[in-house]
Amino acid sequence: MGQRMTEINRIDTLRRIVDGKRSLPGGVLPVLHEIQDACGHIPDEAVPLISAAFNLSRAEVHGVISFYHWFREHPAGRHTVRLCRAEACQARGAEALAAHAKAVLGCDFHETSGDGGITLEPVYCLGQCACGPALMVDDERLEVRVTAESFNDLVEGLREVAP
Repeated sequence: MGQRMTEINRIDTLRRIVDGKRSLPGGVLPVLHEIQDACGHIPDEAVPLISAAFNLSRAEVHGVISFYHWFREHPAGRHTVRLCRAEACQARGAEALAAHAKAVLGCDFHETSGDGGITLEPVYCLGQCACGPALMVDDERLEVRVTAESFNDLVEGLREVAP
């Protein structure tokens, strides 16, 4: 995800991204993806820029952002844990793992733990259907056959190592 930026740099970045795709048909989603990649979330000041560029109301832009769970309106934690919610993983214990993860982290899906360390996100298939339940850490590390104990170990390791 993007680095922290000064407010002036962030506004310049937002304008550059929006201006670069304003003539693209259906460009709102690509703009939102690029903004989130650059900033780590969709900052409030992006909404009026997108609204003006694509001739949409601010409510319409906000509606797109809130409809897609992938987009964040607030920065994520230092780490993001995506827990598979697909049927195959559910059949292998993902529901119990999700309840355990929420209890351990003290947050629900689309939220961040109180210490700001871990954001918990659902994902609907990591392609590890025979090895579930599965999760992914920071879009880089895949874990399979995750148990409550191995989840606890994973969280402990993430909290010990800052990115």
